[in-house]
Amino acid sequence: MLRPIEELEKCLAKLPGLGRRSAARAALALVRDRARLADPLLASLKTACDTVCCCSRCGAFTTRDADPCALCTDPTRDNRILCVVEEPSDIETLEAAGAFHGRYHALGGKLAPARHQSPEKLRIASLFERIAHEGFEEVFLALSTDMDGDATAGYIAELLKGKPVKVTRLAFGLPADSGIAYSDPLTLKRAIQGRRDV
Repeated sequence: MLRPIEELEKCLAKLPGLGRRSAARAALALVRDRARLADPLLASLKTACDTVCCCSRCGAFTTRDADPCALCTDPTRDNRILCVVEEPSDIETLEAAGAFHGRYHALGGKLAPARHQSPEKLRIASLFERIAHEGFEEVFLALSTDMDGDATAGYIAELLKGKPVKVTRLAFGLPADSGIAYSDPLTLKRAIQGRRDV
């Protein structure tokens, strides 16, 4: 195979959700139909790289000319609660659910010593600066339930002990439209421990 196509495949395979075979198919499609696929993709990538950034306050995706972002400048949002997430894309997911109306803070990852992801590499210092100066009453940790997410939540909760702020975490439990028979033991354990009054 031609080296330029191999290089394109390698680059595409680094994208989330694209395996080696999918990347190979995408690379060939881009080369085969340049006018319809490659040229618009190149233009879109350039525009996105030139204009999109992360909000200087919360870390959500925004454009350079709208920083702080629309979520940070929206006067109708609840200033008493701060939702901490791992990535800017998590903010978009929570907004799509429509159930949260407070402020956000994206850490830019989670603690992962094996991958050299230490607190200094995350937006934890700016999180505590916001908590100290913006008067939040509750910090809501909407982090993953894997080992790294749990470690990150525990680290933040420990640092907030003794501060005048309530710390909460996403509830654990069974997915909607799912049964006990289809759940793993850890999910069931957390659902039992997190049960609530009806």
